[in-house]
Amino acid sequence: MLKKIALLMAQGLLALLPISLTLYFLVWLVTAIETGLTPLIPASIYFPGMGLFAGLLVLLIVGIAVNVYIVELFIGWSGKVFERIPLIKTIYGAIQDAVNLINLGKQQKIQSVVSVKITESIHLIGFVTSHEGAKELFKDEKKIGVYIPLSYQIGGYTLYIDSDQVSPLDIDVETAMRIALTGGNASGFKAGQKTKVPSTVIKTNKVP
Repeated sequence: MLKKIALLMAQGLLALLPISLTLYFLVWLVTAIETGLTPLIPASIYFPGMGLFAGLLVLLIVGIAVNVYIVELFIGWSGKVFERIPLIKTIYGAIQDAVNLINLGKQQKIQSVVSVKITESIHLIGFVTSHEGAKELFKDEKKIGVYIPLSYQIGGYTLYIDSDQVSPLDIDVETAMRIALTGGNASGFKAGQKTKVPSTVIKTNKVP
């Protein structure tokens, strides 16, 4: 009886954990922004929530600015400076890699989702990246770069393989990445679910 109660409690905890952690993170983020920006706002015009509003406004302005060519050049130059400073380059590089991984699909660095054939019965989910790296490394061979993410962690490895060893998958990049990162347990996805696929997927097996 006690084991059954403990099991039910554990199931309840697991059910509430994703929602609870998400709400906790949002509350923490709002509080941090409000606390950090409130001292910068004159007391005569301050009202509760103004710090958060100012923070969101700053993010919007920065988001618009990074699409301006001169600002983009400045940010790129700043990144190169950080990459030359010992210790700082390690921290900056790790954060940059994590951001790049999250933002791969949005930046269109991933061209399509593919199945990489390991054996007759074993396949891996892969993401075709730019062909430029493969051309530089393997000048006389028709290879493509395929990124293979690791489940339940930020990281992965890149395979350079012949294009005829991969097959395009009928699934969008975001959904495929969620499935790969969660070990096939992505929430909100059902087996056999059809998703809209970019037209570039059809060109996966062709190496320019």
